[in-house]
Amino acid sequence: MTNVFMRYVLLNKPFEVLTQFTDEQGRATLKDFVAVPNVYPVGRLDFDSEGLLLLTDDKQLQHRLSDPRYKVPKTYWAQVEGRPTEAALQQLREGVQIKEGFTLPAEARQLPEQETTDLWPRNPPIRYRASIPTSWLEITISQGMNRQVRKMCAAVGLPCLRLVRQALGDLRLYDLQPGTWRELTDEEAQALRGLAGVGSRASQSYRRPVPASTPHGRPGPRHPRP
Repeated sequence: MTNVFMRYVLLNKPFEVLTQFTDEQGRATLKDFVAVPNVYPVGRLDFDSEGLLLLTDDKQLQHRLSDPRYKVPKTYWAQVEGRPTEAALQQLREGVQIKEGFTLPAEARQLPEQETTDLWPRNPPIRYRASIPTSWLEITISQGMNRQVRKMCAAVGLPCLRLVRQALGDLRLYDLQPGTWRELTDEEAQALRGLAGVGSRASQSYRRPVPASTPHGRPGPRHPRP
């Protein structure tokens, strides 16, 4: 059987970029960062959220990863106002009531400060209030309700100031900087397909002749660090 080459693009979506390729209002879109034809985003990442976004022309994988029935985990880092109590974290783990319904159990923990020191600064930065400390949470969900993580944090009294998607299954951003992208390796693509319950295939991920690039043509990182 002839190999069909698929494209799997991992983008670190910057703050205030739409998860689409056109916008009548002139806002920043994926077209400003990813010059790859015929790939489409897997799911959505809100305009005011940042981080991991997968684009592909693998329609079967795109459907499975976007469909909450397949419960593919997504991990977020949420910067919140206040200090989380163990009771608040336990509420997130058990599920909370939001407008769209009761959320499924999630994984939730407070991140030690040293784990977030390498995170890129947001532009523009969040608005800090001198009298209120902030904390970072790591939350993993397998649903896809509208603005779910933000609403979950608000439901336990921890308003979300910044939200960064860090992982899709075992696929992580590592040192990929905002606005840059890379191709997935064959191993990463196959692992995602397996996680989503997609059968084996004869296709292979596309191989660029040079490392994945930024929108300005500069070489970008290709392999995640170990």
